[in-house]
This record gives sequence, structure tokens and C-alpha cells, in this order.
Amino acid sequence: MTDKTASVVAEDRILIIDFGSQVTQLIARRVRESGVYSEIHPFNAVTADFIKAFAPKGVILSGGPASVTAADTPRAPQDLFSMGLPVLGICYGQQTMVSQLGGSVEDPGHREFGRAFVDVTGDCVLFHGAWDLGAREQVWMSHGDRVESIPEGFRVVGTSEGCPFAAIADDERRFYGVQFHPEVAHTPHGAQLLRNFTHGVCGCGGDWTMAAFKEQAITKVRDQVGSGRVICGLSGGVDSSVVAALIHEAIGDQLVCVLVDHGMMRQGETDQVVKVFRDRFNITLVHRDASDLFLTKLDGVTDPEAKRKIIGATFIDVFEEEARKVGGADFLAQGTLYPDVIESVSFTGGPSVTIKSHHNVGGLPERMNMSLVEPLRELFKDEVRDLGRELGLPEEMVGRHPFPGPGLAIRIPGQPLTKDKLDILRKADAIYLEEIREAGLYDAIWQAFAVLLPVRTVGVMGDARSYDFALALRAVTSTDGMTADYYPFDHGFLGRVGNRIINEVKGVNRVVYDVTSKPPGTIEWE
Repeated sequence: MTDKTASVVAEDRILIIDFGSQVTQLIARRVRESGVYSEIHPFNAVTADFIKAFAPKGVILSGGPASVTAADTPRAPQDLFSMGLPVLGICYGQQTMVSQLGGSVEDPGHREFGRAFVDVTGDCVLFHGAWDLGAREQVWMSHGDRVESIPEGFRVVGTSEGCPFAAIADDERRFYGVQFHPEVAHTPHGAQLLRNFTHGVCGCGGDWTMAAFKEQAITKVRDQVGSGRVICGLSGGVDSSVVAALIHEAIGDQLVCVLVDHGMMRQGETDQVVKVFRDRFNITLVHRDASDLFLTKLDGVTDPEAKRKIIGATFIDVFEEEARKVGGADFLAQGTLYPDVIESVSFTGGPSVTIKSHHNVGGLPERMNMSLVEPLRELFKDEVRDLGRELGLPEEMVGRHPFPGPGLAIRIPGQPLTKDKLDILRKADAIYLEEIREAGLYDAIWQAFAVLLPVRTVGVMGDARSYDFALALRAVTSTDGMTADYYPFDHGFLGRVGNRIINEVKGVNRVVYDVTSKPPGTIEWE
């Protein structure tokens, strides 16, 4: 994404030029799923020299929100079309390619958004094994402008009701364009169309594997660190766990991990992290139980953003203190992922929006004067999980649902934190997750958790009146966390979970289930 991004060593690679589409990341994910390494770079950072240095087997032009018909809108480097490289233009990418090569794009006053159908009118290498000549295939459209005339050398191979040039091909120059989005799940055979481009047109072998990445990453860490020392903030989450395991395999005892226990982890997680990394991997691990300190700092605080800031600042203080005790380090390991890198520079060159104030150990490098080691910065989340498996991490760790940095603190909304409330929530959450696992549903759910509400309700337990907390259960399905739907548990499951929680967790007498999607809600409550 920027000069700081170090590309992995991959002979076959695809360059994705980003024009600002909300789904550009999906292009890279689909390409990588087919065994071909790909990177996303913003259009205004890609020059002819950049392309030559990157040495891709092919180039994909993404969609985007701009209109080709307006002045000063994004363009691909004109030299791209004389380099002999295969090019696939998607949506806006198709339109700018057509415009730059002499065709025309106009606003017809008719838009296509959502599901549409393409009639396959010509044979095309993109369609082999996916679409047959004469077939009508479902796709996902999202456009206002459309191609009105195609440049010399192109032919139309697919049309839709609102788009006479839904798919075009110039086989001699290996230029292809589609108005629809093959990268989204709503285009059922889209992944095969992209594979046909990367493998059939570009000649990629599809041999980029996580095992190969692991060996390359280990070599890169060794080269970067040399004889220096690395310190890693280990939370027990997927990213920090994989970073720790990878760096330890690369440099062994030069790595020290620090687990700052803020007392807001899920039940048994801290003990599991210590057991896996200290006992199984024999990693030097400092475990600091600072739960009393965090609760003291959070005493009386109810505002969620204030909670996050206090937890983040206290974490840094404790981490820095423990780092000094072990003699400091030359490098700080962080679990920066590829979406973090992509979003740090938008397609217009501006900064990304700050979503929340506490992320990993933000602010620590400046305070501690260390260089960063970020071995996961080329990977998506699902690829990090695969790497964790390659490194031998247990499945219950690499397959774990996302968990926020502030932990259970933001699952006790609108009320001050106390140890008693944390214990109530921890026990209820453990029962909920246990039942989900027993039902074989854990891997079908993106994230599931309990929320202790700032509400007490009247109940009858035995022959006595109770006045205890209400607890909400949340479970969602998602592919990337950007959008989500609630998981449709059957009533028998919910009844069983609610009954167990009320009977086994003292302090809860009512359980409800959250059926809000994202949007309009968020996944977490705070």
C-alpha cells in the first residue's frame, strides 16, 4: 500500500489498482484463495515504474465511486496498456479502461444496483468452466454510468437488461472488462471468473501457500532482527498469538512476550495462554496480573470511550514497566494485518477513519523508541488463522471468535465495573459458548458473547422474590465483520441456554436474545 509495505517473495503475483470501491479487499481475497498472491495499491500511487518493479503477471482495476464522465477523476496509468500485461477492469475499472483506450462511457439515466442477470453472448476465456454460451447468469451490479461504445479490438461477450456491454474482451491484448462485481458472493460463479483470469489468462500457477509464506516470513524476521531482542504484547487473541509463535520460531530466545492481564478476559483464557506459550512452546513469557490496578482506574467509570482510553493508557504503562524489568528490547512485535495497511491510506491518499481508540498497543512505539516487527501485515484475518495452524497453535486458539481489546469491560454497558459483575458475566458467557460448541455451531458463528445489562428485573426463584440482572445474548454471522446478521438459533437452544444461566449464575434472573443486524446496530454493544 505504501513504500513501507514489504511484498512477500512470490513469483506469481497480481496487482490490484484501487479506485475506492468498498469491496476492493474482496478481490484480493478471492485471488489469494485461488493460490495467487495479490496486493492492493491506490491508483495515485501506481506509476509505470511501480508496475515494472512490482512485476505482476496481471493487473485488476477495481470499482470505485467516481464517474469517468467527470473531470479529473481517477485513471489507470496510461502506460499500463502498452506493457503487454493482461488487464481485467471491474465496474469503474472497466469504464476507465474503455475511456482511456478510445471508447465512451455515459450516464444513461438508468442504474443497476443489486442482483441482475447477464446473457452470455460470446465465448470468452473468463467464462470457461463457469458460464456457457447462451446461458443467463446471476451477477451483482452497482453502477450508474455504463459503457456506450467499446474501443477498437474489443468485442462484447455479455449483456444485461441495463448494460449492453456487461462483459467485453480484447483477446489479442488480453484486456477484459466486466460491469458487474465477480468478487462478491452475490455473483455465484465470480470466484471462477477471477480464477480464469489469474490462471487461464495470466498463467499463474496457483502455488502460493501458507506453508510457503511461513518460511518466507521466518526468513524476513531473521533478516530484520539479526541479533536484536524483540518484545511482544501477548493478549491471547489470534493475531498476537500467531505473531508470537512465528517470531519465536524465527529467533527463539531473542523473543520475550508480556501478557498484561487486565482481569477482563473470558473464563480460562489467561491460563490457556500461559499454558500454550510457556509450557508448550517454551517461550519466555512474563505474566503480569494487573487486574486490581485496572479496576481501581476504572472505578465509577460508565462511558464506553472513557473505559477504552483508561484501559489503553493503563495497558501501555504496565507493558512499559514490564519491558524495563526484562532489560528492554530493540523491536516491538505487532499484529498489524493487511486490512489495517490498506485502510491506512485511502484511494484519495487521506487517512482512514479512527473506529475505536484502543487497538493492540497503539502509541507504544513512540514512547519506547523501538522499531516495529509486523510479520502479518500482508495477510487477511482468515490467512492469519491458517498461518497459526501451520505453526502448530491449537485450533481452539486460532479459531477463536473475535474479542475486543478492552475485553469484558465493554460488555457491561452503562454501569461501573466491579469484580462481582465481571465474574457474573464471565460465568454466563462461558455457559453460552459451551452450549454453542456442544451444538456444533461455533464455527458457523462469526462472534457470540453475553452482555450484562444495566437493568435489574423482578423474578421468582423458588418461593422467594428475586431482583437481579438481565443478561443479553448476542450471536452474529458475517464474513468480515463489516456487516452482520443475527444467528437464527432455534427456541429450544435459547431456552436451554437461558435456563442454565439462570440456574447456575447467581445474580441473573432474566435472559434475552439480541436480533439486531449490522447495520443498523453494531456487533458489540459498546
